Amino acid sequence: MQSRRILFVLLGCSVLSVAQQSPPKPAAPAAAKGVAATSPTTQVHATLAQLMKGILYPSANVIFAAQGQNPADVPPDKDPSMATNPLASAYGKWEAVENSGLAIAEAANLLTISGRKCSSGIAVPIRNADWPKLVQGLRDAGMAAYRAAKAKNQDDILNAADAMTTACANCHDKYREKPNLADRCK
Repeated sequence: MQSRRILFVLLGCSVLSVAQQSPPKPAAPAAAKGVAATSPTTQVHATLAQLMKGILYPSANVIFAAQGQNPADVPPDKDPSMATNPLASAYGKWEAVENSGLAIAEAANLLTISGRKCSSGIAVPIRNADWPKLVQGLRDAGMAAYRAAKAKNQDDILNAADAMTTACANCHDKYREKPNLADRCK
C-alpha cells in the first residue's frame, strides 16, 4: 500500500505540496561518486542602502524604542497580526527586540557578500582593512541587544542601543556622511 504524506510549506504566498511513497535512501556523497560537490551560489539582490532601509534601520528602531519603554509594558494591538508597531505585534514585546537583535547580527553577514553595490554604484568596500571590524561591531551590537532582550533587562538594552549607535556611527562617519552621493563607500 502506498503511504502518502503531504507537506505544506508556506513561502511568501505560495504553497508547495509534495507526495512521497517512502523515505528515500540516502544518496552517496558527491565526492564518493567522483563528482565534485557544489554549493549554492550566493546571489546579491539589494544595494547597501536597501539593506539598511529594509533590515538594519527598522530592526535598530525596535531596539531604540525598547530604550524608552519596557517592551513588557507595551499592550498588544487590537489586531496583533496587523500591528504596525513591532512591539505590539503578534511577535511583540521582548520577542520583537530579540528578533531585531538577531536580524541585525545576521544582516551583518550580508554586508560581507561580494557583488553588493553602494547607492553611488561602486562596490561595497568589503576588501578595505577596516570593513570587517566595522561589520563585527554591528554584529556584536545586534547580539548584545539579543542577549539583553532574552534576559528582559532594560539596563542592558540601554547599553546595547548605545553599542548600536556607536557601530552605526563608526561606519557612517567613514563611508556614508559625504556631501556628494558619488563619494559614499570610498
